[in-house]
Amino acid sequence: MTYHTKRRMLIGLASTTTLLGSLLAGSVYSQAATLNPEQRQNAPFAATSTHQTRQLPTEQHFWDALALEPRDAWSRLRASFQWQESLDEPRVQQWIDHYRASPHNIVEITERARPWLAWIVEQVEARGLPGEIALIPFVESSFDPTARSHRGAAGLWQFMPGTGDALGLRRARGYDGRLDVVASTGAALDYIELQADQWYEGDLELSLAAYNAGAGTVNRARRNAVSSGKAGDYWSLSLPRETMNYVPKLKAIAAIIDDPDQYRVALPDIEDAPAFAKIPVHRPLGLDEAARLSGASRGELAELNPALGNGTAHPGQARVLLVPADRADTLMARLVTPSSPAGSGEGTYVVQNGDSLSAIASRQGVSVSQIRQANGLSGDVLQPGQVLDLPRESIASR
Repeated sequence: MTYHTKRRMLIGLASTTTLLGSLLAGSVYSQAATLNPEQRQNAPFAATSTHQTRQLPTEQHFWDALALEPRDAWSRLRASFQWQESLDEPRVQQWIDHYRASPHNIVEITERARPWLAWIVEQVEARGLPGEIALIPFVESSFDPTARSHRGAAGLWQFMPGTGDALGLRRARGYDGRLDVVASTGAALDYIELQADQWYEGDLELSLAAYNAGAGTVNRARRNAVSSGKAGDYWSLSLPRETMNYVPKLKAIAAIIDDPDQYRVALPDIEDAPAFAKIPVHRPLGLDEAARLSGASRGELAELNPALGNGTAHPGQARVLLVPADRADTLMARLVTPSSPAGSGEGTYVVQNGDSLSAIASRQGVSVSQIRQANGLSGDVLQPGQVLDLPRESIASR
């Protein structure tokens, strides 16, 4: 079966031809090697909470039905599945049986999926892609956005350096766009759609094979299959072992999620709403400052922003900073509220070009250690535009 998609151009690249030439040069082969071989076989697995169809009394109204049937991320994902009618392929059944016999990774993986699942489902759904695509991170990285393979692939979607570069995922000092969940998700979905449209007449199964092994490998396998009188679809190709199992794993995982009662599995509840919000980055914004302004912990922010190796989001690198959804309004309000320069009496100070911690402390009549303590600083490095809380001693002395 062929699954057709609309052509989507990749923004910020010189041309589609240049991109495809770069991507054809090597293969992705991107499953994370942060897991040992046995774990990689067992890890991409998930189960789902039970769901039942309830008969509503005839006198109840539509709004009552909505109240009685709350949606969660798993039910929304199931509703977007498109590949659940033909699961009799032996390779798919083999992986279903394998996952059923190895349930010990379920809790760990589904908990790691918690911050990301609802948002990724939204992105896949918005493009009209099969919901199964949202489960690629189960296969690639066990939903670990910091996963790295021994081949050099990294992130939730396991991009190789060259592929990431071609797709516009910046890598610079202190930042790796492959670990940026928002940026890498967009790049992955662009990549899958682009290859399906360019090479495979919309066939997403072939595009997924190319995502794993590289378009060059898949295209050679297709030519060999067709010359031997075979159909040339994914299931008729002779591909590397990992790629032969790639689509079957994805379909097997989705089958289990689609009918959890049959497979006696259960997932933790995940709300049908993104767990994070995106804060635009217009100036250097460190995790320490964002934590202080938002009320979230630095650890929470670090987990949501694994691409920030140096702990600071710079406008030229990260376009957004992710924060817990319930902290976004607080952070935005405090970021847009003008902070006062020295002597204004408002209790904060905006770092200017050329400022040093010692100079600020001297002007404010406090010690450097007091400013460090008030702002959770461990060193003397400041960024222009950074907002510092002034110690109470300084405010009281005015």
